[in-house]
Amino acid sequence: GYKAGLTNPNVQKVFGVSAPVRGTLLEKMILKSGTAIEANFGAQPLYEGDLILRVGSEAINKAATPMEALAGIDAAIPFIELPDLVYARGTRINGAMLAAVNVAARYGIVGDAIPVQATADWMERLKTFKCQIYDGTGAMLIEAPGSSLLDHPINVVLWIRDSLNANGVALKKGDLLSLGTITKLTPTAPNTVIKARYVGLDPRGPVEISVIFK
Repeated sequence: GYKAGLTNPNVQKVFGVSAPVRGTLLEKMILKSGTAIEANFGAQPLYEGDLILRVGSEAINKAATPMEALAGIDAAIPFIELPDLVYARGTRINGAMLAAVNVAARYGIVGDAIPVQATADWMERLKTFKCQIYDGTGAMLIEAPGSSLLDHPINVVLWIRDSLNANGVALKKGDLLSLGTITKLTPTAPNTVIKARYVGLDPRGPVEISVIFK
């Protein structure tokens, strides 16, 4: 699938850009919740609360409205992205440099797919759900809403779609779309556990995923 980076206005300011950038997700980047991974998995290893929406219909390539785009999505997947900024610490990274390293794509932790429907309720859920990051002691480190993603996650989906279409590429059924930073980019630390809890996303109740940094 694909990932959008710099979809959070606060992160855009850090990198000095006013628009997102696009990268590609590869199969072996995707790891299951509860995976243990080396804390120093990259040159500048980080974690962030993120969200994946899965393409359910190629009709999404012709969607003219946010609701039509939502109709082309069949699942939401909790996602802790584990990016690697690659460049040496202290390097001032801009948007072009980030795009050059595949938007820092390295790994990501996924939970179970949550079925999505094209309804007003789901449109609201995607905007207002909260992503909460906890440490291994159960202390909440940060919380942010789905609206951190270009005001609404579906706006990121449309941006990815349009960016690909401009290059002659169409979204396909089953494509995973990583939407960007909900919570802030945070350096990893050895011997820690990070949990992401999604509140208000799944109608059945909060869902949680975790990663162990060795």
